[in-house]
Amino acid sequence: MSEPIHVSDADFETEILNADIPAMVDFWAAWCGPCRAIAPVVEELAQEYAGKVKIGKMNVDENAKTPARYGIRAIPTLIVFKSGQVVEQITGAVSRSIIENALKKAL
Repeated sequence: MSEPIHVSDADFETEILNADIPAMVDFWAAWCGPCRAIAPVVEELAQEYAGKVKIGKMNVDENAKTPARYGIRAIPTLIVFKSGQVVEQITGAVSRSIIENALKKAL
């Protein structure tokens, strides 16, 4: 069973930008209701896309540098990366199909 990895400012480049497969990061915070609402979907997708897409979660309260670098102004924000480049960005609690379509575009 694969779960999302927890990424920080310190390991973001290694885990996400240098990943050998596409990666998606869920920028979230513990106090954010919509973040908690999409968390089960992110976890399901981490299991279903294991080995095809690396899925990470970054707590914006504990990591300020990376969210600032990508202009995160609202959470949840999901960013899909391929070869270190942003290919898709989704803000807000959206449906599973919208998230899954963003992942499929990166494959």
